Amino acid sequence: MTDIGSCPARPHESVLDAHGGVLLPGLHDQHMHVAALAASLTSVRCGPPDVMDADAFAACLSRAGKGWLRATGYHESVAGMLDAHLLDRIAPTRPLRVQHRSGRMWFFNSVGLDAVLARAAAPPELERIGGRYTGRLFDNDDWLKQALGSEPPSFCAVGSLLGRVGVTGLTDMSPANDARMAMHFAAEMRTQSLPQGVMLAGALSLSERDMANGMRLGPAKLHLHEAHLPPLDEVIAFVRSAHEAGRPVAVHAATEVELVYALSAVNEAGAMAGDRIEHASVAPDSAVNEISRMGLAVVTQPQFVHERGDRYRADVDESSWPHLYRLRAFLHAGVPLGGGSDAPFGGADPWAAMQAAVSRRTRGGACIGDAEALTPEQALDLYLRDPSDMSRRRRLFVGVSADLCLLDRPWAEARRSLSAAHVRACFIRGRRVFERDVGVSGWPI
Repeated sequence: MTDIGSCPARPHESVLDAHGGVLLPGLHDQHMHVAALAASLTSVRCGPPDVMDADAFAACLSRAGKGWLRATGYHESVAGMLDAHLLDRIAPTRPLRVQHRSGRMWFFNSVGLDAVLARAAAPPELERIGGRYTGRLFDNDDWLKQALGSEPPSFCAVGSLLGRVGVTGLTDMSPANDARMAMHFAAEMRTQSLPQGVMLAGALSLSERDMANGMRLGPAKLHLHEAHLPPLDEVIAFVRSAHEAGRPVAVHAATEVELVYALSAVNEAGAMAGDRIEHASVAPDSAVNEISRMGLAVVTQPQFVHERGDRYRADVDESSWPHLYRLRAFLHAGVPLGGGSDAPFGGADPWAAMQAAVSRRTRGGACIGDAEALTPEQALDLYLRDPSDMSRRRRLFVGVSADLCLLDRPWAEARRSLSAAHVRACFIRGRRVFERDVGVSGWPI
């Protein structure tokens, strides 16, 4: 940005009358998975809220075709725990794979299972009971990619989707991100398929030399799984290795056990500025206080209270409801707090997440943890944090990149109904990437 305030138009410059709409810094999604989101946009949605029962599930998968059918977003509340036998009754001839909404499990029908096993030997994570494969694959996307010979998808649809909701930057938190994936991000950004700025987290092997123009090196990502926790010494060694390379860590902790384990490891290794906890989905007061004491940041997903809250009320003990996806408790404890979508495993609309942070309402209208509700300003602030240092808020001033989100009304009105429908235009590095029914194109900034 070269000027703020009274800026007379130069010759040949277009002028946009914002009609009193508020101009914000562009939003930053602090936790998402771009490649998985891109793939999901060309997949069949087969879980809540799109698909709610077994009949609807069968109907959405009963599609004619010869190639792979990829379905995402499944939850066992729809039709129970899937296996090849059940899926064969729905899709007996077309190769089918269904992803659980957690992103940690795939289900195959027999045709699909035969197709992948013809290309790669079965890993231990491919479940076998009584000597027979069930069609369930746990936590091994790397093997599946190799078996399918898949290449990273185009990010064009993701860039467009994020521009429409005012997102100008993102942090990709996929733990397998390596130099090869960094090259793909660089290519997609170079062609403007993905115009957003990127912080790339991932494997310990990632380094500054892998980062291209518009990219920043992010934390080393550690994905803990409560059912298969690694030895604590290994986790401590991972944290220390990252710190020795000058990188903070980002530790996935979606359960209370995972959170306690993560805090124990980081405490033993020694915390570093920029270390962060991803999700902190269940955080009792003791964990909140420990996170604060250690100087860690937290990246949360406020929209899960809305998207999954009714299932939480059914599946989670009521005593834990106040500890789900906490917000105000972290702020009161002085913990830097950022908002991320976890897309495609959560909705990619930050405005819907902001509204959920304010209302704390489920889809069914129930309230979960009303003491954790934020003001609209605090909710917006979750997406204005500096991804390199979430204790700082990004601001507009001369000299920074013109990453901007223009709303169609003043903030005093927008705060009453936080909605992506109010995003009038989005600019990244001064270039318009989205406008809503304005009729003027190519505005320079």
